[in-house]
Amino acid sequence: MRICVTGSNGQVGTEVVELALAAGHEVVALGSTDVADPALMDEAIGVAAPDAVIHCAAYTDVDGCESDPERARRVNTEGVRVVAEAAERSGPGARVVAVSTDYVFDGSKAGPYVESDPTHPLGVYGRTKLGGEQALDLGRHAVARTSWVCGRVGRNVARTVLRLADEGTAMKFVDDQRGHPTIARDLAGALIRLAEDRAVGVWHVTNRGAVSWFEFAREVVRAGGGDPEIVTPITTAELDPPRPARRPANSVLDSERYAPGQLLPDFRESLPELVRALRAGA
Repeated sequence: MRICVTGSNGQVGTEVVELALAAGHEVVALGSTDVADPALMDEAIGVAAPDAVIHCAAYTDVDGCESDPERARRVNTEGVRVVAEAAERSGPGARVVAVSTDYVFDGSKAGPYVESDPTHPLGVYGRTKLGGEQALDLGRHAVARTSWVCGRVGRNVARTVLRLADEGTAMKFVDDQRGHPTIARDLAGALIRLAEDRAVGVWHVTNRGAVSWFEFAREVVRAGGGDPEIVTPITTAELDPPRPARRPANSVLDSERYAPGQLLPDFRESLPELVRALRAGA
């Protein structure tokens, strides 16, 4: 099939392009294109006439969204609508798989969130990503909510932790925010499968293994061969300076749609490969 990938130079888009090509798909990579520009999207997607668009482009700086809500709205909400409309105009069979976030939830639920749970974002990032979900015809297109993504491209927590650990620098991470770390390459494979299956509606797509940021940082250090004791826990209230954007205390995602055998593996299974890739690219 022919797949357009927006945000193809980002940490998820890079992996989607590589895996899609390896699977024999034809790929049209749309890197830094302005996804909220209807003329540009009509031209890029219209010429490609894809079977699917995997929409990875987003403004993901959670704190930056608080200070620039208009940019967040334009990219995360308007961009999804524009891409979907361009896909629909490109041909009757084109489908969109748009990446969304765990931050559409407020974290007040005692257990993991599933696809049918009511949304209630705490900040601009979550609200604008939810707006993107609502801009889609979910009878035709799909949303893949994910969380705590780390890959070999771009900035992420795993890269930062590994660098600091290799420098022997002590670290403090919050132990009162819990979620599922997701390895970008695993996520990319799942996005391609959703496109191949012509899936519709909302899907929760994360690696397994619920941890706090503190516990995740320790796992990264351990995977890199370091001493996890270099990482110590703090509370969100102890962050200095405090973060501008509120984060949900619980953003663990589970799925009521996937069969157990279809779930992504525990992040610890994929983390060593990511650590090797980050060190090789350092």
